[in-house]
Parts: sequence; C-alpha cells; structure tokens
Amino acid sequence: MLITNPYATSTTEEGREALTGALTQRYDVEAVPTTHRGHAAELGARAAEEGFDAVVVHGGDGSVNETVNGLLGAPDRTDRPAADDLPAIGVVPGGNANVFARALGVDRRSDRAVNQIFTGLDRGSRRTVGLGHALNRWFLFNAGMGMDAIVIRRMEEQRAAGKKVTNLRYVTTAVSSFLSKKYPSPTFTVEVPGHPAVEGARFGFVSNASPWTYLGPRAIRTNPGTDFDHGLGIAAATSLSASRNLVLGAQLLAGSADPRAAHLFRDDDVDRVVFTSSEPADVQMDGDYVGMHRSLEFGCVHHVLDVVCP
Repeated sequence: MLITNPYATSTTEEGREALTGALTQRYDVEAVPTTHRGHAAELGARAAEEGFDAVVVHGGDGSVNETVNGLLGAPDRTDRPAADDLPAIGVVPGGNANVFARALGVDRRSDRAVNQIFTGLDRGSRRTVGLGHALNRWFLFNAGMGMDAIVIRRMEEQRAAGKKVTNLRYVTTAVSSFLSKKYPSPTFTVEVPGHPAVEGARFGFVSNASPWTYLGPRAIRTNPGTDFDHGLGIAAATSLSASRNLVLGAQLLAGSADPRAAHLFRDDDVDRVVFTSSEPADVQMDGDYVGMHRSLEFGCVHHVLDVVCP
C-alpha cells in the first residue's frame, strides 16, 4: 500500500504521480491519498488487517505517525501481532523536518529515498525498532510538554491561517514564544525511576530517537545517547530564561555530544517517565499538537515495528 498526503509540506502532484508510477512498475500497489485527519490511521489498520507486505508513506512525520498508530493499534491492546507479522513501514519524506525518516538514514531527496525503498523491498531488508507511547498512542521520535508544545500549537495555527511552514518561521515562533508573556507555560514535575523528582519544569522532551529534530540540514540532539534500540531519553528544563536557554540552544546547534546546563535534567535509556502539572499544559507528539493535559505517563516497547531499511 502507498499512502500519500496531498497536503504535506514538500509534496507535489507530479512527485506523487511519479512515485506511484515507479512503485507500480515493480510491485502490486494500492495507492491511496489521504483525505482527512485520521485517514492514514484508518489505512494503516486496513493494511494490517488485509496482510499487506509493506506500507510506503509519502508525507511528513504526522502522516507516518498516524499510519503507525493505525497499523499497531493502541499501545494497551493485548493482542498486538509480532513485528514480523505486520507490514513493514517505508517512508519517502514529504514534510518539513521528516525526523523519523532521516533518523533512520532515509535520504531527504525523494528520488534517492525511492531508490532506498526499492533496495530494501527487493532484498526484504527490515529493521525492527522500538517506539514510545503516552496517552495510549505511539510516538516515533519525541513527545513534549510545555514550551515546545506551545511552539507546535502556534505553528499549527499559522499553517491553518495559510502561512507556509519553514525553518525560519519555526525559529522566529520559538524565540517569540520564549520571550513573550502571552504564552504562559505551567510548571510541572518530572519523575524518572532512580532519580529524585524534578520540580518546576517549564518544558520537557521525551525522545525515542536521536536527533530530537532537525533545523534544515542540522541535527538537533537533546539526548545523543538515545536510539531506536533502547529506552527513552528525557530532557527537562526548569527555566525559561532567554540567556540560559540561548546558551543551551548554542550547544544543541553545535552538535554537543553531552549538552549540559544548570537548569537541565537529562537521562537516557529509561523505561518510564511521568510528567505531572497542577494546571493543564500543552502537549505535542512527533510534532503534532495533542491538546492540554495535567498528567502524562511515558513508556516504551522494544522491537515493535519493522521498517524498510535504506
């Protein structure tokens, strides 16, 4: 099955047609464009039920996240098939950041990504990865509470208003969110087994992979020791101070292998993280705004999803 998102940031009708034609020349393909929010999840569930060998997604991280959630079903289901009994996921990047695909080594250019998909499908090459979960849904690479989710919310509002998603717009939105008092972020507590509780967190990321995101060609790694084969990474900051976070941001942009700050708590390879706030706080998963919540419990499942290897 080929799932395409006509509304993804960097896809075109010509590109989608070329991809469909290239795949149908080599394989038996059902190509389906998404038409509404949640459609990719419906298609992922059908692909699993009908026994497709693979699902190729041409879209951004949101489309891939939806497809995977549909394919696997809710994290709390007790009858989830083994990874090798489900369709493998292949990704041809079509969004702005394409974090999941790029973290797996998929080329940013669609034509090269397609060739990687061909090679992986022809060889039957699969890699089994672990995923994180919270709110009874899966996330592929990161989830967060606080200021980063506020930035995602504001970006989605601008996109709904017809403004194009760009790296520059993301940076300016992030900076203005930190500097403005119009976007309050409630404090919350972070609990990680084996550590004292972190009180007064203002924003926190739980990662399933590294990088956490990309700024153009530059990888941003909050938890360089986190990967798809181990537990979750946690990075939580207790200050919104512009000066403190500019210094931290400079480390992340420079690609530090061990980013540090007095207001930052980090750990890697953990199985459980809990965020608790006295007031509703903004939450995002894989760059998708998922509303306001007072409590989040994060977990992970190892070796749950097969992906087509580049």
